[in-house]
Amino acid sequence: MRFMMIVKSKENSGPPPKELMEAMGRLAEEATKAGEMIESGGLASTATGSRVRLSDGKITVTDGPFTEAKEVFGGYAVFELKSKEEAIKNTVRFMEVHKQYWPGWEGVTEIRQQNFVNGRAVGAD
Repeated sequence: MRFMMIVKSKENSGPPPKELMEAMGRLAEEATKAGEMIESGGLASTATGSRVRLSDGKITVTDGPFTEAKEVFGGYAVFELKSKEEAIKNTVRFMEVHKQYWPGWEGVTEIRQQNFVNGRAVGAD
């Protein structure tokens, strides 16, 4: 089963501590060697992004930053795991590393099973 973990936090949390990045690097290396992590990445601030919206038959493009956003996607990871429970276990471990190395940081990691990969259905219930 393929899962995407989407990390959301306040936009201006500041740069992550070096120790956190090192600990996350170790977690990523371990998960990659185990064949579980497929891909991961951190995202730049919304100031560098754009939104393309389709509404009422019209397409509009808005450049960032997006002031109305209370939380933004800060990063993601894609895993191939045996169950949702395993995905939760990995995500709790990821959040524990944040708790340990970035005191005061607050955020949410949403876990979503992927039903389509490259246009093909996978593991749909």
